[in-house]
Amino acid sequence: MPTRVNRQTVDLSSYPDLVVVYLGMRVNRLYGLRTLMGYGPQIGRSATDKPAGLLQHESLMWSLFPMHVGIRQYWQDLPSLLSWARSEPHRLWWRNFLRDSGGTGFWHETYLIRGGMEAVYDDIPKQRGFAAFAPVHPARGPMFGSAARVGRPEDTTAPVVSEDELYQ
Repeated sequence: MPTRVNRQTVDLSSYPDLVVVYLGMRVNRLYGLRTLMGYGPQIGRSATDKPAGLLQHESLMWSLFPMHVGIRQYWQDLPSLLSWARSEPHRLWWRNFLRDSGGTGFWHETYLIRGGMEAVYDDIPKQRGFAAFAPVHPARGPMFGSAARVGRPEDTTAPVVSEDELYQ
């Protein structure tokens, strides 16, 4: 006997500046499992600490082979997300990863309810997300930091790790 679908929706009017970010880490080489296992629990603990502006944190599994896991986060607004990204320990994780990906690849895509989207793909061998259909460019110069990529350079004075710091 058929059952009726219990359809529900949400009222997001209390979240006019909502930001959704998807993040993924893919194991590219066997030793990348160690890198993934090192970062994963730390990221989970940082979300458990409920940083200001983080509304929800969810773990995702993209694939088992190659191992590709991720998270989806909902933030109250872009300044909250950017503030957390520039704080410890995230700033150190990001700096260390950009210096050596440890046999993994990392990507994120950010969506703003008021408009604007951006993404970055670091050591991701297969084009996914936006990169599967949109032109791909080096994340350098004005495309280096996420706030500038999303079209909100006024929301930050500098990216988490500066381009000079990374490439010198």
